[in-house]
Amino acid sequence: MPIYEYKCSDCKTNFEVIVNNSGDDKDPKCAKCGSARVKKTISASSFRISSGRSSVPAGALSGCASKSGFS
Repeated sequence: MPIYEYKCSDCKTNFEVIVNNSGDDKDPKCAKCGSARVKKTISASSFRISSGRSSVPAGALSGCASKSGFS
């Protein structure tokens, strides 16, 4: 199940929503204030590719925001 990150436009809180096959992410609400005015944010991935040699530099897919270029 994927996890999506959102930011509330009202209280500026960042929160995550775990989405299952029923599509729970269609109308997410802020976990702090309950507002429906939220925007999906981009987050760094947390998976690794381990299939032999790769053209991706070591550490680029580590999931650490400072190494992947996302903030």
